[in-house]
Amino acid sequence: MARPKKPTYEWVPSRNQYRKRIKDSDGKYVALYAKDPDELTMKIKLAEREIEEAVFRRENPTVKDYAEKWLVMRSAHVRKTTLADYTSKVKNYIIEPLGDKYMADVTPDDVNMAITKAAERSASIYRSVQMLYKSIFYSAYKSDIIDHSPCEDLDPKGGKSAKEKKALTEKQVQTLLDAIRGLPPYTFVLVCLYSGLRREEALALQWDCVFLDDAAPHIYVDRAWHIENNRPVVTHDLKTKASRRTIPIPPQLVRHLKAVKEASISDYVIANRDGEPLSGTQWQRLWKYITTRTAEERVYYRYKDGVKTKHVVQPVLGEAAAHNSKVVYSIDFHVTPHQLRHTYITNLLLAGVDVKTVQALAGHENAKITLDIYAHLTYNRPKDLISKVNMAFQDTPV
Repeated sequence: MARPKKPTYEWVPSRNQYRKRIKDSDGKYVALYAKDPDELTMKIKLAEREIEEAVFRRENPTVKDYAEKWLVMRSAHVRKTTLADYTSKVKNYIIEPLGDKYMADVTPDDVNMAITKAAERSASIYRSVQMLYKSIFYSAYKSDIIDHSPCEDLDPKGGKSAKEKKALTEKQVQTLLDAIRGLPPYTFVLVCLYSGLRREEALALQWDCVFLDDAAPHIYVDRAWHIENNRPVVTHDLKTKASRRTIPIPPQLVRHLKAVKEASISDYVIANRDGEPLSGTQWQRLWKYITTRTAEERVYYRYKDGVKTKHVVQPVLGEAAAHNSKVVYSIDFHVTPHQLRHTYITNLLLAGVDVKTVQALAGHENAKITLDIYAHLTYNRPKDLISKVNMAFQDTPV
């Protein structure tokens, strides 16, 4: 049997080396060099394996590779805040459990096992993660990377039910305002309570959108705030088309904003000491003026001699904080920024404002959100319903 011929390579006198040109994974020629033919043969075999692997990865990407590519493709079509939310969820709920698998190897069982982590969170997070799974794998299917999507039969139900949103009562509103009167969050709270702005809308509000001297004083919502690496970013990119709206404001808010504007050195209604929009840390400090005045149980940890120890403190309502006598625990209920907006919407509905008008003032793109709040209020007020129920059945037989 004849021995296989040794490959012959081009000799390059200027380099005093042998050379071989091969095509890389992109189809371009690259040159490999070595001092002798045997060394060059080894280099060629190694390069060919790497090229083959690169082509395979491109045609058969891992979940991590394709999910990250999908995020880049979506970046041109969604808001920065939405993209940041997608990126976080893709990393935690898709790449973490499945990232090393090839897209073509992922089975429905793999997806169902991976999504259980999201099922332990709220229903809204679960729905969002499920949407991401379906979108990513459907995109791969449309690009002929996989033959079928393993997400087609994902159960749409999952996640923990959200806690019922409750509006603040009139007494709670008064308690809250009394607790923070004259403090930094007071303006933010008033704006959200009496105009229903979202947090990102309130923190982006500038004086050029506040019309206090008009016959009908109002706020025009035209900007939104978000943070990137703790830095504030204010854009005209709102949550939905319906978010851009005009909101009439009541006298108590008009009076307060006039006083704030007179003393302001900033273009922003709510600003830091330099007149700039709040950073992420500054926002947390602002809201902490409220949380430190609640009588909610506090849990914190201390390290002593390298040992982590849990400490629980239960503030007493009406007493001053031990570390700061100016802080009095006067708020006996939990409150969130969104709850202020929910209170505004609830008060409009209870005052008899029609649902479509409330939808417009709140900036709800979908009337279902407003109707759900309205229905909840109505069904939980039997005294208001009894006369209507009696009238509906007054002539029915017994």
